[in-house]
Amino acid sequence: MPLFLCLMAGAAQAADWQLRPGDAPFVRTELEALPGRSFRFFDGGESLYGRDGAYSYTYSQENGGGTAWGTYRIAGDGSICVDFTNGFGRCDLFVRNGSRVILITEKGERFPVR
Repeated sequence: MPLFLCLMAGAAQAADWQLRPGDAPFVRTELEALPGRSFRFFDGGESLYGRDGAYSYTYSQENGGGTAWGTYRIAGDGSICVDFTNGFGRCDLFVRNGSRVILITEKGERFPVR
């Protein structure tokens, strides 16, 4: 198992996520396939999960452009936690709802993936 897959103490538990009917959190095989994947969002932003635990989020030109860098790890509850180089950190949960993939933030914000 890669080093960036870990059990994180204090991470939100699956029951704490603001799930809606039909939301199915990513299963282990989907989480294990995360390294090397990117996700493009409807605002034009794109997140990239590197094979070595590196993370980047590139903002669309409409949102100022630029890239935020960090590292990620997969917590025991299946959420993906990012530690940004600027000191900010957060955990998100990817779910499937029907044919749609959605990123849910700890605050309950929902961002569908294209």
